[in-house]
Amino acid sequence: MQVDDLKLILKVAELKSITLAAAKLDMRAATASAAIKRVEASLGTELFVRTTRHLRLSAAGERYIPQCEQAIAVLEIAKQNLKGEHDEIEGELRVALSSDLGRNLVIPWIDEIIDRFPKVSLRTHISDSNIDFYRDSVDIALRYGSPSDTNVYGFKICNVPRLLCATKAYILEHGNPQHPNDLLNHQGLFYQLQDIINNVWEFTDGQNKYKVKMQGRRASNDGDLVRRWCVGGKGLAVKSALDIADDLINDRVITLMPDYQHTCGELWLICPTRQSITPAVRLLRDVCREKAKAKLTALIDKGILDESVLKD
Repeated sequence: MQVDDLKLILKVAELKSITLAAAKLDMRAATASAAIKRVEASLGTELFVRTTRHLRLSAAGERYIPQCEQAIAVLEIAKQNLKGEHDEIEGELRVALSSDLGRNLVIPWIDEIIDRFPKVSLRTHISDSNIDFYRDSVDIALRYGSPSDTNVYGFKICNVPRLLCATKAYILEHGNPQHPNDLLNHQGLFYQLQDIINNVWEFTDGQNKYKVKMQGRRASNDGDLVRRWCVGGKGLAVKSALDIADDLINDRVITLMPDYQHTCGELWLICPTRQSITPAVRLLRDVCREKAKAKLTALIDKGILDESVLKD
């Protein structure tokens, strides 16, 4: 049996579909079916029960899959242990990124990796919508918020405060809000996820919480567009400190209401399986941690963030 055949068996068991597993592994369905038959012939038993509409593990398959997973993991560890520190990192990074974070920060970071390692390639999925690893054919996702699915593997990159921002020109024309209640007199710039417009903003002074339903005439499902509106002086926006970092550092926008903080989030690198955590993915994790820390440190040096943001 070939190792690639065993990896296919695991993917079919995970997705409960030969067609989806074949697409995920970039092979034809007929090739995948033939590989499954080879493994079953070698084992002398069927691993899957197939019907016209469904596929599930057989009793033998349920016993075999956990041990197969362990065997593949041991082989991967052995392969990585043979690699020295100076061995060339290779492979394709198929990564999902949100619009603002991806276009303006992470893609340039990955470009540096590709420039250093000629055998690393990139395939991106840029979207602010929730990612489906199997539908969207990606192996890793960089997303705000810790993963709620216990079946995935995640690496925390950093803490990311969310900041209320506007241009100086907008504030000169419309006034500088000092309290959440003052926001009712301002135009909000809203991020929209599916049909839900995030126009209710929450703040805290450390003891009390405040909810404000903002008024505004601009909303988008593209976070980068919301940032551009803010930089263009169209209103107030609540943005991730990383997404808006360069605009803050270069004084294109300023932060407002320092005594009333918005919620602090986290940036995570998420992988659907342990097998998808390759040396290239680990390198991307380390680069993201290094680059994100540098951005946050620049905001600390400018007096925009507190040093506590760097603590785990």
